[in-house]
Amino acid sequence: MFKDKTILISGGTGSWGHEITRQLLTKEVKEIIIFSRGENAQVEMQRKLNCKLDRYVIGDVRDPDAVNKVMSRGIDYVFHAAALKHVPICENYPDEAIKTNIAGIRNVIDAAIKYKVKKFVNISTDKAAGPSNLYGLTKAIAERLTIQANCLTMDTEFINIRTGNVLGSNGSIIPYVIDQIKTVNKVRITDRQMMRFFLTVQQAVELLFHATKNGIGGETYIRKIPAFYIIDLIELLVEFYGDSNTKIEVIGIREGEKINEELITQSEISRTDDINKDYYVIYPEIKTGRSYNCSWYDVGGSMLIDKAVISEDNLQSKEQLSKLLKQGGWLK
Repeated sequence: MFKDKTILISGGTGSWGHEITRQLLTKEVKEIIIFSRGENAQVEMQRKLNCKLDRYVIGDVRDPDAVNKVMSRGIDYVFHAAALKHVPICENYPDEAIKTNIAGIRNVIDAAIKYKVKKFVNISTDKAAGPSNLYGLTKAIAERLTIQANCLTMDTEFINIRTGNVLGSNGSIIPYVIDQIKTVNKVRITDRQMMRFFLTVQQAVELLFHATKNGIGGETYIRKIPAFYIIDLIELLVEFYGDSNTKIEVIGIREGEKINEELITQSEISRTDDINKDYYVIYPEIKTGRSYNCSWYDVGGSMLIDKAVISEDNLQSKEQLSKLLKQGGWLK
């Protein structure tokens, strides 16, 4: 699929970009273009990978001229990872979140259509399902913009993936907790009942590649992943990195946060297939012009799920979380 192809990763210097690039380097690609606005992050990534197949381009998805310039290089696949992701930041700076998460993806979509990119995959989040905060709302709109883009062209296939929390990604809870333990020997948690879906970055990229290979435009692919109590994660990290004096402080739920997260909402179950042991796929509720190759408008049968996918129904034990953390290299 990727042999002799050129791939663009927007926001490509984050954890997603590192893992996507690492895996693509084993697939005989022609070129990987890392498009982001972080100069230092690009330099560090370039030094770390030390590879002739990756090219680094400074630019911002907010800038349509920069997006069009990089897209004119002859891109086969676009993986859109650029976004403002922190819930409190998006709540406090809504205009900035809208500029990046909505206007930014619109710029990349328009350029992908203009230059006839083969496939565009938008990396979304469970917070887009039944959103309760501005970040989730912007990502929900980004999902819909991606689906509707299929109505505008027959040259590019636009697909979403929706994930949970990627363990150890930049700015995520694991690096934060470890840093808090090492610097102040105290960790804050908003609520002991809070639960989240977790997966490793390797599993996340497997989902991305599965969607790229199988999607024809309009679908949202979701990996089946477990959920865990946040307090279990913190306690495991405290046991490993802390000591008997490490404190856990409950500070209360922040604005826009939910106790539970959803991967698939009640309104989506009538369009969601349980396709195999690893993945769900949500078919679009709007006509995209891609029905020539599928049965979206005759969805039915035993493969449809019968209830929403929410974190409290997928809760796993602390022991299972420990295994996942060891798999990701955070515990030994």
